[in-house]
Amino acid sequence: MKATEISSNVVKEPRLVVRRFQARPQHEGVGAVVRRSIGRSDLKYFDPFLLLDEFAVSAPAGFPDHPHRGFETVTYMLQGAITHEDFKGHKGTIRAGDLQWMTAGRGIVHSEMPAAEGTQMGLQLWINLSSKHKMIEPRYQEIQSKDIAETIKDGVRVRVIAGDALGTKSPIYTMTPTMYLDFTLKPQAHLQQPIPILWNAFVYILEGEGTFGSSKSVPIRAHHTLLLGQGDGLEVWNKSYEPLRFILISGEPLGEPVKQFGPFVMNTEEEIEQTFNDYENCTNGFENMKQWRSQAKLDVDI
Repeated sequence: MKATEISSNVVKEPRLVVRRFQARPQHEGVGAVVRRSIGRSDLKYFDPFLLLDEFAVSAPAGFPDHPHRGFETVTYMLQGAITHEDFKGHKGTIRAGDLQWMTAGRGIVHSEMPAAEGTQMGLQLWINLSSKHKMIEPRYQEIQSKDIAETIKDGVRVRVIAGDALGTKSPIYTMTPTMYLDFTLKPQAHLQQPIPILWNAFVYILEGEGTFGSSKSVPIRAHHTLLLGQGDGLEVWNKSYEPLRFILISGEPLGEPVKQFGPFVMNTEEEIEQTFNDYENCTNGFENMKQWRSQAKLDVDI
């Protein structure tokens, strides 16, 4: 059996929490606030994951024109809406519950700005690409909230962003094999979720508090990141009187060297230098940069 296959829905060796920490607010972009769990100074990389931010942004703050190369960004909106626009003409609005899975590949320059009043909230995950995929053509997979695979069983609701859970499977194709699940457990509910045994996995708690890995563990509250150890799945209990909501993210490690400079992620220093040259000279994937500015940028300049 391949390491990426799940043999059954029964978890025989639950993964324990081997490390936990709180994601504290910090400033990012232009006036935005994020809670960063992966990609922080004490956890730069959790193969294949480069970053996870829970972001909160209100106009006129946001994430104006900026580039990416060598990985994928996954934006999952929790509240409000974000307008996305890139230098190839792709644009649209990601609303509460919607998903955008963007493969930056050889190069994307885009903006992500608030599209509604009040505070816009969501999650953005960065997933590394293998060396053979880093320079592929950019692509998008976008799913509206109403079309995201979802099921409810025994007090457990799951929205399947990528992978499968409780007999429900996402249509998203993951270039780097990835599981991304949004769980909500009613009070006193219990969950067992299989995870491929060789994959890395972590949990980020959005609301409430839960007991993870062992029924004797201390409950952990919202905005904590939990790195999971070895095993064939995750076991969770909601022993409180309030709903528990968390995301479970797991992926197959690439096992490759990582060289990162901000929004550029390659395998060697030479490739990073080449990326800077490509970006500055508008070549090798960045040609459209010569004449492009996002509408948000043009409005500000005016």
